Amino acid sequence: MNKKITIAGLGWLGSPFASQLKFLGYTVKGSVTDAEKAKQLTKGGTTTYPILIAESGTSGMVDTFLADTDVLVIMIPPGLRKNTGANYALKMAHFLHTIERSGVEKVILVSSTSVYADAQGKVTEKDSPQPETNAGKQLYDVEQIFFNSVAFKTTIVRFGGLFGGSRNPVKFLAGRKDLNNGDAPVNMIHRDDCIGILIRIIKRDAFEYIFNAVAPQHPSKKEYYTEQARLLSLDPPVYSEEEQATFKQVDSMNVKAVLNYDFTVRLES
Repeated sequence: MNKKITIAGLGWLGSPFASQLKFLGYTVKGSVTDAEKAKQLTKGGTTTYPILIAESGTSGMVDTFLADTDVLVIMIPPGLRKNTGANYALKMAHFLHTIERSGVEKVILVSSTSVYADAQGKVTEKDSPQPETNAGKQLYDVEQIFFNSVAFKTTIVRFGGLFGGSRNPVKFLAGRKDLNNGDAPVNMIHRDDCIGILIRIIKRDAFEYIFNAVAPQHPSKKEYYTEQARLLSLDPPVYSEEEQATFKQVDSMNVKAVLNYDFTVRLES
């Protein structure tokens, strides 16, 4: 019975995920990088450890953090969008070796649909990613080393663009002009469905799978972000009229077939 859950990364997604697990009766502990935040979360009811996963190795009370764990859920932001030169793959290789020594038997690795190239068109879990960006390549490298580990069973969850709560990507696009790829489909998922899918994986003991976790509706960027701007009373983004040559539409076969999960938040255009 998978009742003791350890979450590496109690952030925007990890914290509400932990709260929902506790509500359902699971024993939960987690990690953050900041010691003061760890104290605050522990006082709030979730035992939290300050753990640092760096290119030089993993530090903190890692052995205690990983001990007595049925399922380890890894949702550590790769921090690759800022082009800082960070080596996420190296950091996670260090963490992998630590996990392999810990005795943890089941891991859920949160990844991203950015492992697929924009030119791959319609893809499902059956399609091999062909990453072109540095971020995509590093994420895919990490997926492979975890999935191929013989020390534990891994399930990989590739989330699409995340939104929910106060987080909405249109806030960064509002009022911008001459944006490209307006006819390309969006690949998005609400935080509630992220949590729902993760919990379903744990409940069904669905390990050694890959899940593309993306809402099944794919309105165009132009349609979707124009409507989101209207709902938030923001100036809509304006897209150029150029022809759309390439696009990526990420769909899932396994979310329904393996988990029998129905999305709760629909993408409206």
